[in-house]
Amino acid sequence: MGGHGFLLARPRALSPHTAVLGTREAHLLGSVGLLYVGAILFLNGCMLLGWVNGKSAVPLNIFVGVLQVITPTYLIFTANGNTAQILGASGLYLFGFTYLYVAFNLWNELDGTGLGFFSLFVAVCAVVYAAIAFNDKDYAFGVIWLYWAYLWLLFFILLGRGRDGLGRYTGAVAAIQGWVTGAIPAFLLLTGRWADLSNTTVAVVLAIFGVVVFGALVPVMRSKTAAAA
Repeated sequence: MGGHGFLLARPRALSPHTAVLGTREAHLLGSVGLLYVGAILFLNGCMLLGWVNGKSAVPLNIFVGVLQVITPTYLIFTANGNTAQILGASGLYLFGFTYLYVAFNLWNELDGTGLGFFSLFVAVCAVVYAAIAFNDKDYAFGVIWLYWAYLWLLFFILLGRGRDGLGRYTGAVAAIQGWVTGAIPAFLLLTGRWADLSNTTVAVVLAIFGVVVFGALVPVMRSKTAAAA
């Protein structure tokens, strides 16, 4: 998202959780954050699939949301003018505010339109971060940012536009992304294995996986939603 300890071999790569963060400490903080982004995406996906009660998902959304606000704030204040570190940290807030917003919505049973339109903002920003990552030749995280852009776009359509029939599909996509864009890359980064992989190959595999799996889920989730109705 290392053959060089806990620093990435591609230091200019753009991940909000790891790659542009210049120090070993920042890299570790980002990788840990990415792991828990995976956890909360999986949990929230299970919630949308109807497997987890909404209010029971509140605590972890708060824990991860607070983590994803404190971490970038610390990284920005300790950046010493390192604009790459500040840029990388800035993306963390998109995640932190999303999870805190989810927690408030669930606990207070709020209307979801506000969160939905915030998700549209996140989706647009994710496309920009993806473009920066591709420009920096970090193709793998460029694709991962596009994964997130797609997921947050689904959140917008589901919540902002009230397309309730999209709920199970969005949940399945979120649960899968929790592993593919969160937990697995985080463990590879924390163990120093990420930089041993071919950046281009990982990007191609992720792109093919996303198109095939998320495309195949459309008819499957549509039929299950129709059956449940």
